[in-house]
Amino acid sequence: MLAKLADLDAEHAKAVAGGGEKYVARHHARGKLLPRERIELLIDEGSAFLELSPLAGWGSDFTVGASVVTGIGVVEGVECVISANDPSVKGGASNPWTVKKIFRAAQIAQENGLPTLSLVESGGADLPTQKEIFIPGGKLFRDLTRASARKEPTVALVFGNSTAGGAYVPGMSDYTVMVKEHAQVFLGGPPLVKMATGEVTDEESLGGAEMHARVSGLADYLAEDELDAIRLGRRIIARLRKDRPATARPDYAEPDADPETLLDLVPSDLKEPFDPRAVIARVVDGVSAANAVAFDEFKPLYGTSLVTGWARLHGHRIGILANAQGVLFSEEAQKAAQFVQLANQSDTPLLFLHNTTGYMVGAEYEQGGIIKHGAMMINAISNSSVPHLTVIMGASYGAGNYGMNGRAYDPRFLFTWPSAKSAVMGPAQLAGVLELVAQASAESKGETFDAEGFAGIKAMVENQVEEQSLPHFLSGMVYDDGVIDPRDTRTVLGICLSVIDNVPFTGSAGFGVFRM
Repeated sequence: MLAKLADLDAEHAKAVAGGGEKYVARHHARGKLLPRERIELLIDEGSAFLELSPLAGWGSDFTVGASVVTGIGVVEGVECVISANDPSVKGGASNPWTVKKIFRAAQIAQENGLPTLSLVESGGADLPTQKEIFIPGGKLFRDLTRASARKEPTVALVFGNSTAGGAYVPGMSDYTVMVKEHAQVFLGGPPLVKMATGEVTDEESLGGAEMHARVSGLADYLAEDELDAIRLGRRIIARLRKDRPATARPDYAEPDADPETLLDLVPSDLKEPFDPRAVIARVVDGVSAANAVAFDEFKPLYGTSLVTGWARLHGHRIGILANAQGVLFSEEAQKAAQFVQLANQSDTPLLFLHNTTGYMVGAEYEQGGIIKHGAMMINAISNSSVPHLTVIMGASYGAGNYGMNGRAYDPRFLFTWPSAKSAVMGPAQLAGVLELVAQASAESKGETFDAEGFAGIKAMVENQVEEQSLPHFLSGMVYDDGVIDPRDTRTVLGICLSVIDNVPFTGSAGFGVFRM
């Protein structure tokens, strides 16, 4: 696990490096801060910043991180979604992964009722890939205006050149701050204006901060420098601060088992089972005066490869479904469906911790109703209206990914450990299935199957599936909110549960038809 974490740190370093030393130095030489430096000054001193999707674009032709930093930070005591363009990467231009990453941040803001702070310095769309950006990219502006309609504040701090699509972010935000002599906001720069209309103009008169503050009215505040812009942004949030819904959370104790020991719980071979209770004991609150037991297990003797029960995490009530022993049988599926219903009855958020190869196959299990029981579990999770959190610890294959609340089921947050793997099935199984299909096809045509010749294809498929199952690849596709150090799981989940508390929620009163 330490070796995997070292690899993860190296990939995160690529995102932090932005466009590289040359472009970072050029940016600093202009008297400007980098996106993470701006965020560090923006959030409350000593508070955490939960960065989201830091590996977006991994494995693609674009810089890791997708030229934007997104995450959740506390500003004047208010949890906010923060988005900051990285101008050291192609001038902060948006590529296809940038768009996906910002969409995900906007979804989190909507689901949890959070204000949005946009730290803008963007050259607009990456023109060579405009066909993948232009059509879906309009959703970014729609999301901003809908957030405003929901009375969730949107604030734009403009630090530099913001062109074309980059201009609509300050244009559609509730409050806009521009930095004097640095911010330039226009739909088309001087070259485009000259090509389109023949007019010759300069950047300052076309879209400078002073012009927008004094003439167009686009700028609500004119900042003297970047620090002043950040001060003004904090002041806006402080004035708009709302009281959170009342939530009674008792004092809590640290976990009964040391979270540092999470590193050696997951076997390197994911086919080996491990006890999910060992993970739970290192993540949830320990025994205290307000918490009689750390984990109150539900149905401990039934469907034993899925562990369910109640706990608290940083004082927040949660229900847990944890699978670390591979296969889900009919008993586990029925147990899960009942447990999810109970959580909805008591308005309790759900945490899914999983390592599963999927639902059991074979004649005995098909005859026993594994399809309808798996469907029952997925039905319950699909129609559950309490917030869901998911952590993929190990394998996440087949319909097990769905049943344990994978990305397609819209958990509020989903994180993976470096040990995670996810695909329609394991690489060896998938390659083996293809070989059996090819063999059957040859025999049906009266041909001799060339097993030796197919071996190369089989190995290629197995390697490809293995690579595409790894957490870096999946995180690059924005299929999770980040790959995290297992030792940080409790802290990350604590931040997520605090964010969820911003908006009241109630459990579902109805579910789809359960096939009994």
